[in-house]
Amino acid sequence: MNLKRCYLFAFFSMLMIFPGSLSLFAQTTGKIIGNVSDFNTGEPLVGANIYLDEAPLGAATDSEGDFYIINVPPGSYTVNVQVIGYELYTVKDVQVSVNRSSNLEIKMKESIMEGETIVVSAEKVSQKKDQTSSIKNVSDKQIEVLPVESINEVVEMQAGVIDGHFRGGRSNEVSYLIDGLQVDEVFSGESSTINLEKEVVSDLEVITGTFNAEYGKAMSGIVNIVTKDGSNEFHGSAYANFANYVTTNDNIFIGLDNLDFSRKQDYKMQLEGPVIKDKVFFIANARYVNDQGYLNGIRRFEVDNYSDFNTPQDQIPGYENSKWATDVDGDLLYSEHTGDGSYVPMNFEESLTLFGKLTFKFFDRLKMALLFSHDQSENAGYNHSLKYNPDGMATNHNQSDLLSLQFNHLISNQIFYDLKFSYNYNWYGRYLYKDPLDSRYVSSSYSSGVGGFSSGGDDKTHSEQFTDQYLGKFDLTWQINKHHSIKTGVQYTQYRVENRPEPVRHVDEGAPELSEKTYDPETDRVIVYPWIPELIPYGHISVDQYVRKPYDFSLYVQDKMEYDDLVINYGLRYDYFNANTVYPTNRANPANQDLNAQQSEYPKADPEVQISPRIGLSYTLGKSAVLHFSYGHFFQIPPFYALYQNHHFLVPTNSFAIQHGNAQINAQKTIKYEMGLWQELTPELSLEVSVYSSDVKDLLTAVVYTSTNQIEYAVFGNKDNANTKGLEVVLKWGAGGIYSDLNYTLQFTRGNADNPLSTFNRLGQNQDPIPVLIPLAWDQRHTVTMNVGYAQQDYALSLTGYYNSGFPYTIDAIPQSRLARQNILPNTGVKPSNYRLDLQGHYDVPLSEATKLRFFLYVKNLTDVLNELQVYGRTGRAYTNIVFESDEEVFRSNFNNINDQYENPAMYSAPREIKLGVGYLF
Repeated sequence: MNLKRCYLFAFFSMLMIFPGSLSLFAQTTGKIIGNVSDFNTGEPLVGANIYLDEAPLGAATDSEGDFYIINVPPGSYTVNVQVIGYELYTVKDVQVSVNRSSNLEIKMKESIMEGETIVVSAEKVSQKKDQTSSIKNVSDKQIEVLPVESINEVVEMQAGVIDGHFRGGRSNEVSYLIDGLQVDEVFSGESSTINLEKEVVSDLEVITGTFNAEYGKAMSGIVNIVTKDGSNEFHGSAYANFANYVTTNDNIFIGLDNLDFSRKQDYKMQLEGPVIKDKVFFIANARYVNDQGYLNGIRRFEVDNYSDFNTPQDQIPGYENSKWATDVDGDLLYSEHTGDGSYVPMNFEESLTLFGKLTFKFFDRLKMALLFSHDQSENAGYNHSLKYNPDGMATNHNQSDLLSLQFNHLISNQIFYDLKFSYNYNWYGRYLYKDPLDSRYVSSSYSSGVGGFSSGGDDKTHSEQFTDQYLGKFDLTWQINKHHSIKTGVQYTQYRVENRPEPVRHVDEGAPELSEKTYDPETDRVIVYPWIPELIPYGHISVDQYVRKPYDFSLYVQDKMEYDDLVINYGLRYDYFNANTVYPTNRANPANQDLNAQQSEYPKADPEVQISPRIGLSYTLGKSAVLHFSYGHFFQIPPFYALYQNHHFLVPTNSFAIQHGNAQINAQKTIKYEMGLWQELTPELSLEVSVYSSDVKDLLTAVVYTSTNQIEYAVFGNKDNANTKGLEVVLKWGAGGIYSDLNYTLQFTRGNADNPLSTFNRLGQNQDPIPVLIPLAWDQRHTVTMNVGYAQQDYALSLTGYYNSGFPYTIDAIPQSRLARQNILPNTGVKPSNYRLDLQGHYDVPLSEATKLRFFLYVKNLTDVLNELQVYGRTGRAYTNIVFESDEEVFRSNFNNINDQYENPAMYSAPREIKLGVGYLF
């Protein structure tokens, strides 16, 4: 917390030093442009007054009748046009989205009677004319009616997004932004550090195609969330929601009570309004969720239970008369099981999110916002091997905080600039107990198995990761004239990353008495040597503790050229990254363990520099169609673990046991192409079709090196490659409160490796590297999302369906099959297809003019379908595997059968979830 205070102090110090020159809301506003002319003659109308109902923004037309209003926050606006002697012209539902232009063509009629008004709705083509790539903008109104609980679910609904993969890229090739500020998790690169509730989102921008030069640190896609501001009116809500997993598949999802609606509790509150009317506004949101999940274990064993299913001559003498001794196939076997047999949640999550934002508008052209977000959670992922010993399972812990200070200064009607500072703290821990030396940990001698499952012992994993990101960003937008909008910006980010694993061992590690065990007939228990732990000292190969402070810098310039029928976006981006660490010069002797070989030196790693050109264009075909094309080069530094892992550079005594980070690693590279057509088929129906291709080079991979003592190990490098080709179709329809949209993705994704360790692991198993491009693990051929809804003032209902044709899997041919004689490449099988229906509805009961009760229903997986998400390589099906006679001969258990270990419920998607709630809105 001291770092946060220092950073906040630095914010205000800079404000005092540079008053009036600090401002930042880049990637959070759009603009309205257009032309005003006489309806009969077509002559431009000079000096027409244009203003918005919802914001103090406006403009006047020039000598050619053109106007533009820049720096407009996302939302739906009513645009009014006034000219003396003409009817007042009002355009409703003008939708402004992030980084987009809404283009209006206004034809004015002379007024016969004073006070006449013409009211029209904005044409859809006005919002598409400047779309030069595949960009999906989802407004807060659209998010509100979707049957989703999080912003991530909204992102997953978009065409081109498949299970976290954007257009065939790896899942860590996406950059996440909040109000234009990057909040990427940098250790693994897999996600955003901050989770915002959907109620505080004003606009969601999802870019799956090429993106402008202002965006960087990503190869596949961008997710930009714009948060809401408070207003002059007080509004608030408080919800209490209770959910349960109601299923007929209780033989698979054991321990669920269909009537227990306390299994998932969800409470949320929101309040917004003025602090000082017209000057200072606030919005605050809080949510607490306690979800016990749908996957239970059975507490048959406790962590200090001992089992011994060895042959009789190896067993501990004396326990043949114990109640824990059982005759199994003629052998007397021993297994303590003191658990109470109760069901224990094994995929639970408890989370708390807090959000607050203050917006200051003391001056008409200057806006400031202070934002704080806090997110903490504890969760567990189901581990089938611990089904009967659930108390030994480690859990995941997260905490993230975001503090940002943002300024937006409209210098003139043509120029505004943005300046943002942010501090982002992220902590991740995995452990059973916070203290690795906690006395509740038990001896490793209890760690044994019965019937294919753990029958005692606990997980002593203890690892923590800390990240601090300090970011400053300046952007300037200059609308030179109606044809050119120049945007330029710089960004600097300083990181502090800390990896803190704390492995433990017994203080008497290696002593023969550690394996001694005796049977105590009085307690009827086996007594093992006491567990007395100590931390493994720093410098040991298993203690990869480090602190690193990399930094990066970027700048860009881009021009948006807008003509009547043609829009061109082109730009150039420069990226600089410095890992700020050293590397060994001799990979055969990286830690100088071999004193007789050439010794490594440790110079500073070279910085990585990239220049990325980007271009996109759109061409309007008539009044109802827009054609677009885009091309760009995209670069991304690999996740930080690949730079710093095993920073001691030690090589173990066995091969294929370790991977080293590489600070000299190159950026990964993608070249992307896209072409698309948007067509308004009718006033209510639009169609958008896009085709795309990407070539990915220098992907992260673990490259094998051989040490001087002939130990093979890996160093992360750039050898993998991939390519993707695909088609996206988006169909939207809406009329009279009924709306529907369909997203379809056809995709082919090929590469030589699913992940950086694929080739390394194959070599460790004496398999050759894959010589050809194969389907990658997320190469799903057909992906469909369809949403249908109906909304009125007091009620709404929506239904969303998902269809997925199935991901690849690797066939594991049984010895009796002819396939066993072939060299079967990975990912040659296809998992079963799956589908799901989700339902959401609400009904409002007015209590007064300003208050109402809202009754809420949400059903996920409405039909309770069993979708097979994971399969066994032998069968291609979930929950079912081929068991050989030889397997049955060695299987021993006194409480379950051999199939139990293969009947893993986590291989299926979640059962039906029903959530009921009530809210108070004012």
